[in-house]
Amino acid sequence: MLKSLETACCIAGLSVLLSLGLLGCRSSLPVREAPAYEKSWESLQDYECPAWFRDAKFGIYAHWGPYCVPAFPTTTDWYSHHMYQPDHAIHKYHAQTYGPVTEFGYKDLVPQFTARKFDADAWAELYQESGARFAGPVAEHSDGFAFWDSDLTEWDSVDKGPKRDVVAEMAKAIRSRGLKFMTSFHHHWKWGWYATPIEGADCLDPQYEDLYGPVLPETAWGRKRVGAGPDYMDITPLPDRQFSEEWLGKVKEVVDNYHPDLIWFDNRMHVIDESYRIDMAAHYYNQAAKRDQEVVLTYKRKDIADGAGVIDLERSRMPDIHPEPWLTDTSIAKNSWSYCPKLEYYSAERLIHDLVDIVSKNGCMLLNIAPHPDGSIPEPQKERLRAMGAWLRENGAAIYGARPWKVFGEGPTATPQGHLSDLGFDGFVAEDIRFTQAKDGSALYLILFGWPKDDAVTLRSLTPDRGTVRTVGFLAHDAPVQWHQSETGLDLTLPVRPPAKHAIVLKVTGDDLTRLQ
Repeated sequence: MLKSLETACCIAGLSVLLSLGLLGCRSSLPVREAPAYEKSWESLQDYECPAWFRDAKFGIYAHWGPYCVPAFPTTTDWYSHHMYQPDHAIHKYHAQTYGPVTEFGYKDLVPQFTARKFDADAWAELYQESGARFAGPVAEHSDGFAFWDSDLTEWDSVDKGPKRDVVAEMAKAIRSRGLKFMTSFHHHWKWGWYATPIEGADCLDPQYEDLYGPVLPETAWGRKRVGAGPDYMDITPLPDRQFSEEWLGKVKEVVDNYHPDLIWFDNRMHVIDESYRIDMAAHYYNQAAKRDQEVVLTYKRKDIADGAGVIDLERSRMPDIHPEPWLTDTSIAKNSWSYCPKLEYYSAERLIHDLVDIVSKNGCMLLNIAPHPDGSIPEPQKERLRAMGAWLRENGAAIYGARPWKVFGEGPTATPQGHLSDLGFDGFVAEDIRFTQAKDGSALYLILFGWPKDDAVTLRSLTPDRGTVRTVGFLAHDAPVQWHQSETGLDLTLPVRPPAKHAIVLKVTGDDLTRLQ
């Protein structure tokens, strides 16, 4: 499975130190002079989330790989798994398009993934234009195809497919524009990902184990639902030492060679024995400390110890202000993480509203895009990212570096809770309002998701006991605002002509309105 015995020995002997967390980001502290994280959850819980992450608010990554090539109509990110499941529509589509999986397997899609239009600088320029402050590629998805020059597998983007080091190209392009660089890992899903009852399928052939992983019984990827999120899989047996060392070795390769500022992990990481997860986190934090680099490690609940990193919610969000910074990962389309011909896009307005809601609750948003198999980014995605960037250029003071206020907002819409709950969420209405404040306490921002009926609105959270209002005005426009504060709140009368699209931001100053955090 490894490219060389020498590399295998190095990986088996790797042991380093660093730190993790759940409730997430406290205030940034000076970088340690020397690595000091021990391989224990207790040591890793000393982790402090850096200020740059608290200030950044918005990041972008991209699901892109050989699984995009077949262009199944509605979803493709699980193509490599479903194509080996006899009763799935993707299995039937694959047989009709390419032939049976005993003759044309997932490995045979890799040569077709040439990425002939991939341009790291064009991606990074679009990310910068969108207003993102951190960005990067999926380093390895569940299919087992790595996007960096790996010594641990021949199934990487340098040896196969594009014949390019995508992680290296993206790191250079993103950092050259002043953005923080991130990567994501889904490799732990690969354990049993290709388990299938189909005799003769290429994923059961030991000669392709380097891509498909060890041949495992169908029960290795069970379907017993025992809860939401990472608890929902009954996995038998759990990964063995060889697989766990490969998982750890691949993360360490990316850490040591590309120095990501943020590493994002998909859920289900808890299937890896905790000794390897502890080693991974300790290594990442200690290597960063040696470089005076402040880094972020995100995880889904139960995958690492509370307080050892930053909690991430997949297509979900906190119901209220969370005491520690956190992250939501979501996508530009509702029905697929990766490219397919029938992507169901969210509107730019919906994406902006989601960002505002998340920031008002002390979170950051990581938005996924879905590039075309050839590496170009479809125009509808560009349009939405550019609309977000235009809004942020005018209203960024209420987002970047902002901190939550005394309450997160007002309005009739309650956001759903739980793993993937946003898939059933229809969005906000015009009556919804969110609050943020400048981190130096100099201003309070009111963010209206729509123009109020009769051009007037009362913010009932802004009663005198929460501070005395002195000035109210639009953040990015000169149109006048009439206002009056009373025991019932802050009454606003706005000009007839809306001065902004998607969400309207007002800046409020006064006495005792804000609090430093």
